[in-house]
Amino acid sequence: MMKHQDLNYVVKELNGDMYTPISLFQSLKGKKKFLLESSLKHEQSGRYSFVGSDPFLECKVYGNTVQMIKASTDQVEERIGDPIEIIQTLIPHYLLEEAPFPFTGGGIGYLGYDVIRQYEEIGITPDDELEMPDIHLMFYEKVIVFDHLEHKVYIVVMNEWTEEMEGDLQEKVKEVEAELTNVYLDTHKEKLDRLSFHARTSKDEFMEKVERAKQSIQEGEIFQVVISQRLQASFTGDPFTFYRGLRQSNPSPYMFFIDFEEYVVLGASPESMLKVQGSQITTNPIAGTRQRGNTAEEDVKLERELLSDEKEMAEHRMLVDLGRNDLGRICEIGSIDLTKYLTIERYKYVMHIVSEVKGKLKDDVTPLEALTCCLPAGTVSGAPKIRAMQIINELETTKRGVYSGAVGYIGVNGNLDFALAIRTMVVKDGIANVQAGAGIVYDSDPECEYEETLNKAKSLLEVTG
Repeated sequence: MMKHQDLNYVVKELNGDMYTPISLFQSLKGKKKFLLESSLKHEQSGRYSFVGSDPFLECKVYGNTVQMIKASTDQVEERIGDPIEIIQTLIPHYLLEEAPFPFTGGGIGYLGYDVIRQYEEIGITPDDELEMPDIHLMFYEKVIVFDHLEHKVYIVVMNEWTEEMEGDLQEKVKEVEAELTNVYLDTHKEKLDRLSFHARTSKDEFMEKVERAKQSIQEGEIFQVVISQRLQASFTGDPFTFYRGLRQSNPSPYMFFIDFEEYVVLGASPESMLKVQGSQITTNPIAGTRQRGNTAEEDVKLERELLSDEKEMAEHRMLVDLGRNDLGRICEIGSIDLTKYLTIERYKYVMHIVSEVKGKLKDDVTPLEALTCCLPAGTVSGAPKIRAMQIINELETTKRGVYSGAVGYIGVNGNLDFALAIRTMVVKDGIANVQAGAGIVYDSDPECEYEETLNKAKSLLEVTG
């Protein structure tokens, strides 16, 4: 368990009429900046955007090796062991009677798909093409909060992990405020040409993998498995300009831009991986996809077609059951509740079938442990989950990395909110990497499944500005 401590923090309110989340991000002068935001703008979801820079601590995990880097000294401490147990020693759980915002400081970053290899035997680790950590979290004590409902900006500075007095905290608030004094006004917008992506797997190779997956289903090993492919493009522009194009063309519940310095992770995910607020835990399975229609009438027709598709409906119900089972391992008995079931959500290019499952987290399970127990989501692996991942390991030739893991925050106030890492791009070494998958069942058509991966990646493949 995390240790509990009292928390000292200072909040400074600014008039928000001069700012946007974008201008706040661009006004910050520091390094390793992040922006978390949402297309949803209401009381329950998407009310706040979070911006920050200059983490004081960084944590990278490679297998069972955990590296901790202090920003003040660049000193690297290395530990071997269970990565989640080690990370939890870095995150004191502060006692906040009334946390002012869902996120008041803590860890920002991702847990990749391959974290599961530390806890389950899914096969020999394949080639690591992207050479990125399995987990990469950066810890921030200064956060800027943009309240979309009240249209106000707040600077939050905490003294987590230190013994600073309030005067020191006030001084840090002034430092952040000074950076925001000259609001960044974007008078020149960089032209953004559409990237030219190529698949790492040929169409024929992907379709052959679908056939092999179907063979495993017909032999009774699994009910469903998600097979993915990676697409790459040369990238020489500004990743944040690309992100701005993405947020305009494909607004989504989870929008994120995180500059790790060695690479950038950005995305527009429609799906929550896991959310913990207090003792309430929520997950949102998404399965069942159609391309959007060209007219409202065509949209309605496609929606009806999707909800009457026996394959899609069976796949969705199975993944809802898998989500309930995942929460059942970490929630109080009898607390699991299906709060949304078989609803349609529409995005720029596709529509999805969406459900929502909630429960009450057990007292002896931390939010980070809960997230790890649920990774990867059934919607990006399959069912039964372990055997599906073993088959993925046989069919996919490289580590998935960030794709199908989770991106978000773990707060020192105990809150956690991570999106499923889909519709996500990694920009590293001048290459943009996008990955998308399709859920394979017994009667899947290989060509249709190939096209589904392209439709899911379309929001990133067609960004222009």
